[in-house]
Amino acid sequence: MSSKDWIDKDYYAALGVDKSASSDEIKKAYRKLARESHPDHNPGDTGAEERFKTVSEAYAVLGDEKKRREYDEMRSLFGSGAFRRSARGAGQPGGMPFDVSDLFGGGAGGGDNRFSGGGFTDLFSSIFSGGGAGGPARPRGPARGRDVETEVALDFEDAVRGVTLPLTLRAPGVCDTCHGNGAKPGTQPVACPVCHGAGVTTRNQGSFSFSEPCRNCQGVGTIVEEKCPECHGTGGVTKTRTLNVRFPAGVADGQRIRLAGRGEPGERGGAAGDLFVQVKVRPDELFGRTGDDLTLTVPITYAEAVLGTDLRVPTLDGTVTLRVPPGTPSGRVLRARGKGVVRKDGRAGDLLVTLDVVVPAKVSDEARAALETFAAQTPPAAREHLDARVRRFS
Repeated sequence: MSSKDWIDKDYYAALGVDKSASSDEIKKAYRKLARESHPDHNPGDTGAEERFKTVSEAYAVLGDEKKRREYDEMRSLFGSGAFRRSARGAGQPGGMPFDVSDLFGGGAGGGDNRFSGGGFTDLFSSIFSGGGAGGPARPRGPARGRDVETEVALDFEDAVRGVTLPLTLRAPGVCDTCHGNGAKPGTQPVACPVCHGAGVTTRNQGSFSFSEPCRNCQGVGTIVEEKCPECHGTGGVTKTRTLNVRFPAGVADGQRIRLAGRGEPGERGGAAGDLFVQVKVRPDELFGRTGDDLTLTVPITYAEAVLGTDLRVPTLDGTVTLRVPPGTPSGRVLRARGKGVVRKDGRAGDLLVTLDVVVPAKVSDEARAALETFAAQTPPAAREHLDARVRRFS
């Protein structure tokens, strides 16, 4: 995109966000609009394709903190009209003539030429070209492909242990006919006759020197005279591809896996974007997870809680026996060390077992009699502090 785009186009309006929007708000707005207008979801709709290009262009600037800051500064400077060139003397107090060229030593009287040929000219040239102060604009080269996002649901145990799964995507890929250069087989792209392969053009306007990507070749430096019949010169086609994706042990719900260079191919041989895989972990019928620890709730009887017992519980790779001490209250947590999620350094979390004392809804006559005998022979619960408060209202 050229410097003129930055001045003329309102990227905030394109994404439907305020200028004060946070990076997360900008990303959320882009994702929503990109999904709605993606060509794959709107086949044959040229309007949707244009909207997709517009929001992608806007996010390419606003999604990058450095570019966004430069964009805001440029729009603030030139949008205010501070450097607009006006007719000599027009609208000036007392008829005093003013021309922006006077600031750069271009006035009729010669004046102070400290800024001519450098200084401000180089400053604005560097702003428009993206290069360093006083330096020439660098060619953009083939555009990098867009990043691709997808979502994969994993079983609980696969997420804990790690798994390799085939992932089938229908997305742009490198054209097999031209191998990504966009040219008809047997031909090659040639140097752009406008920029002579530099990828940028420079034009002078008074004291300003503007450098921008060549419009004839879109900054690539080459053009395709005979386009590939398969991809029509873009170097990429939409196709189905299958990737084997390795999900590491302990991957968590909501985690993103980045596969460098597995996104959309760049235009005409440019670098490919990245593939981001969002992980959704299906809940397990027995186990839960807190960080690297696994959780498990185990019911026990009242008698087991009072008398104590040895409790055999499952883990993800076998069983373990835990000692329930006599007099264990409901809700106590027992810990089986090393039976949780294995960390990257080889150490593992724990299995946390929560005991749930189950009170039966119905008991036999014999059990009731035994309980009444038990109740008569055990001390009452310590409720003196509660009874004292109750007596105040009696």
